[in-house]
Amino acid sequence: MKHIRNFCIIAHIDHGKSTLADRLLECTHTLSARDMDNQVLDSMDLEKEKGITIKSHAIQMDYVYKGKDYILNLIDTPGHVDFSYEVSRAIASCEGALLIVDATQGIQAQTISNLYLAINHDLEIIPVLNKIDMDAAMIEEVKDQIIELIGCDSKDILLASAKTGQGVPEILEAIVERVPAPKGNEDAPLQALIFDSVFNSFRGIIAYFKVEHGVIRKGDKVKFYNTGKEYEADEVGKLRLKMVPTGEVGTGDVGYIISGIKTASEVKVGDTITHRDRPCSGSIAGFEEVKPMVFAGLYPVEADEYEDLRSSLEKLQLNDASLVFEPESSLALGFGFRCGFLGLLHMEIVQERLYREFDMDVITTVPNVSYKVFTTQGDKLDVHNPSGLPAPTLIDYIEEPYIRAQIISKSEYFGVIMKLCLDKRGVLISQHFLTSERVELNFDMPLAEIVFDFYDKLKSVSRGYASFDYHVTEYKEASLVKLDILLNAEPVDALSSLIHRDHAYDFGRRMCEKLKELIPRQQFDIAIQAAIGSKIIARETVKAVRKDVTAKCYGGDISRKRKLLEKQKKGKKRMRQVGNVEVPQSAFMAVLKLD
Repeated sequence: MKHIRNFCIIAHIDHGKSTLADRLLECTHTLSARDMDNQVLDSMDLEKEKGITIKSHAIQMDYVYKGKDYILNLIDTPGHVDFSYEVSRAIASCEGALLIVDATQGIQAQTISNLYLAINHDLEIIPVLNKIDMDAAMIEEVKDQIIELIGCDSKDILLASAKTGQGVPEILEAIVERVPAPKGNEDAPLQALIFDSVFNSFRGIIAYFKVEHGVIRKGDKVKFYNTGKEYEADEVGKLRLKMVPTGEVGTGDVGYIISGIKTASEVKVGDTITHRDRPCSGSIAGFEEVKPMVFAGLYPVEADEYEDLRSSLEKLQLNDASLVFEPESSLALGFGFRCGFLGLLHMEIVQERLYREFDMDVITTVPNVSYKVFTTQGDKLDVHNPSGLPAPTLIDYIEEPYIRAQIISKSEYFGVIMKLCLDKRGVLISQHFLTSERVELNFDMPLAEIVFDFYDKLKSVSRGYASFDYHVTEYKEASLVKLDILLNAEPVDALSSLIHRDHAYDFGRRMCEKLKELIPRQQFDIAIQAAIGSKIIARETVKAVRKDVTAKCYGGDISRKRKLLEKQKKGKKRMRQVGNVEVPQSAFMAVLKLD
């Protein structure tokens, strides 16, 4: 056990995490030159294109140091805030972490939040300054930032370039020397932490785990502590580039288990594996159910593709257990699903994967968050969709989720970022100058306000310099109203939204103006109205397309023209009663981009 080292890599998006992982694999000869590929641990095309890690990976390397053989387990983590629970479980499986900071950009928000996670789990932090070969590298400045952040010595910071391979051997030596070996009791009952799971269409769900105490062998009867399900270990082994069956995985080591599990919901990240006959006394702390934070409706473009969409979502759920969905129907869009996502990036990835892997084109409604509604009868309801709200007379008050947002930016953009956050109902909690050039701002703000386009606006006002990170803190009471959009006095449920009372009038007016541009003209007038309850707060009219029925009347008596116009007027009135208004897909999308 004393020759095992378990470590993870903490970095902001695009700071060179996957590239450094490639160099470590090369240096330890885990991969042959033929197998080598850029970002070899990022298995999805989507990950390589966006430059982010979506699914965490683990890989074992052999390393010889001073004549002794060491086993290094790299537990790669996703970098994005949406997957912070997965990151926390991966960190809990390690004894050390490489903190990678881009020498051209300095410390960013996600680096800090994941670093605090690692420090809370008592991990040994090895700071690495990456991209030192770049012309724009600010080595001394960024070194000072790291020293101020974690309080290390300047000589502890390793300089490296993952692209050229410079400094990588020193990183491997530091891992062996500085990261402590795992502590555990081999004779104790089995206790292993699941930090990830993947779906294989032939073998079922494969769980990746780290053994804290005891040993797991092939053929053992095992039990998952929090779900209470029991299985037989058909195969256990180590994680190389491919899975290698070994028959047993000892204390402190990382491995996988295959036991023919068919449903993703039975394997929960953060759960504990133990023996059925000799269970451990308690599960490993920190397990929680992953809760979706952002909800949106997904509808097939063609109504008869509803079943195809269901099967696509079920298959996707096998690979991504944090996606939840339930059927719902909408008057405007027909049958579809209400899906829960961890955050906006997760939502974007699910849409992209549906399109690429299953060739499904979907219409997405306005994303919203879950609210707690307290009724006058004393009931408490969880509402994910404005159409699920009880009548206004039955609502006592509504609570909405709040987040703590952490923004790091250049100090010259301090004013515009402050204005943006205050406009989104944010409350400044603290501000802290990391250096004279960089400022860290902490805000409390409603999650609903950042769901739309907050991140895009933040990037544009700061010219791409600001980095943003958030975590949900609590629910607070808010003055919210349901804003309905009516077309010819018929409410369109897919366009309704829950909005703060102070913003409702302005938002309703802009919605009506936007829809007036987008809805095609019919042969009758279309009234577009925004309403709160029975009170209309804004109105626009799409004028009718008129046929010139009097064109054939040359001169003659006015009564002939009047007769034709009256006839046309009757026809229009009848048409209006039976005519229905088609809302184009672009109208649903435009709501997301209202500015």
